[in-house]
Amino acid sequence: MTETAATDADAALVARYLEHVRVEKRLAARTVALYTLDLEKLTAFAAKANVALPAVQTHHVRHWMAQMHAGGRSGRGIALILSGWRGFYGWLGREGRVTANPVQDVRAPRSGKPLPKALGVEDAVALASHTGEADAPWLEARDAAIVELLYGCGLRVGELVGLDAVASSAARGWIDLPAGDAHVMGKGDKRRSVPVGSHAAAAVQRWLALRGEVAPADQPALFVGRHGTRLGAASVWQRLQRRSRLAGIATPVHPHMLRHSFASHVLQSSGDLRAVQELLGHANIATTQVYTRLDFQHLAKAYDAAHPRAKKR
Repeated sequence: MTETAATDADAALVARYLEHVRVEKRLAARTVALYTLDLEKLTAFAAKANVALPAVQTHHVRHWMAQMHAGGRSGRGIALILSGWRGFYGWLGREGRVTANPVQDVRAPRSGKPLPKALGVEDAVALASHTGEADAPWLEARDAAIVELLYGCGLRVGELVGLDAVASSAARGWIDLPAGDAHVMGKGDKRRSVPVGSHAAAAVQRWLALRGEVAPADQPALFVGRHGTRLGAASVWQRLQRRSRLAGIATPVHPHMLRHSFASHVLQSSGDLRAVQELLGHANIATTQVYTRLDFQHLAKAYDAAHPRAKKR
């Protein structure tokens, strides 16, 4: 069979398969369009290697996957393409055109986990120091205390909203201001204690002085909303995004970003990974090690900005 004939035969097979997924499997038009792009890539690779689609072997697929990865395509993107190819060869097998699926045991390379997003020190301080322009005094005091605890103690938002105003046997968490500690219930119902700095302690004191304006006497929650009920995580997200916008911070801030900022800034200052692990309540230090990458990224940026040999002339 000539190269032209092989290409035409491949094109006919692809067209039949796409008709199959469109009509018989009734896949959405968007999905069919994505399959079309995946099979165009496969056809192009096969044509360049001078191999007909039914003759493709596993070593061909691995080679083409390596080419895509070297070209900058992410592991997730490659996985989606391989999935499209795998479905095509599964259909060819049912049609009796191939005896084995060459994509069956091929797995895409793993994508590296993205680095957590953290604020710079100046932005974090600006957010904590910001004073709301039009908020009621109690609302401003509450939001300031929330920011100080998230950034100053590295709390998860669930740990924050679970805090009670007074320690009790039923409390999931509370703050001991005289001792300067926050006691929280973390993942897996594991308790831990973290230090509360002077700025956070002062912010909580200001909030407690005004909390009675909205919290009924029998409400145990430290942080409450306008109706006097325990504040929810979604409300914390909304208030942080509003506060970050008013503070002039370009990136919308969410609660976990302040936890990342806490960990990154403590690690930059101390270099003590074990201490950061304890403060965050991570069961495995491997979870905490991502902040060493974030710290190195910070140092690399500082080097690029300041060192006379860093930039290419």
